[in-house]
Amino acid sequence: MTMPHHALEITLTRPLAPAELRHATRVMPLAANHNTTRLMALVPAKTPRRSAHRLRRLLDTQLPIDVITTHYPDKSGQVLLNVALPPVTCTVLKAAADRAGQSPERFVQLALRHALAQHASNEADRLDQEVRRLLAHTTAAHLLSAVGHALTQTSGVPQP
Repeated sequence: MTMPHHALEITLTRPLAPAELRHATRVMPLAANHNTTRLMALVPAKTPRRSAHRLRRLLDTQLPIDVITTHYPDKSGQVLLNVALPPVTCTVLKAAADRAGQSPERFVQLALRHALAQHASNEADRLDQEVRRLLAHTTAAHLLSAVGHALTQTSGVPQP
């Protein structure tokens, strides 16, 4: 029986020097993005969790790993997040999770969901305010035309 492979993305705390990348690829085949701040790997393991653990164990001492995530969401639309926290942070997190009657993993999962939902809500509110401000000076048709024009002129990357 063959072992399934899981696509994992490694986010680094800094760009890699060419020698660091060469050294790491001797341990495991890796694909780097243009500035070597993100890497991709295919890791054999029974589960995505085990593959992330295996990847961290193999490369943690060689690379400045910030976060390892599964590249593709699971059947529930969830992405696995593998973060190595300092012991003090783990202690504080465990205490907060205990007070909430949750496992540390569930506590972090719910906190992240809440933060992401809050960010989405804040962004929707911000955009609503901007649209209302723009509509005070033009018609809906002109604004829609301008948005359509702007969308065809950009690559889809938000501009600061």
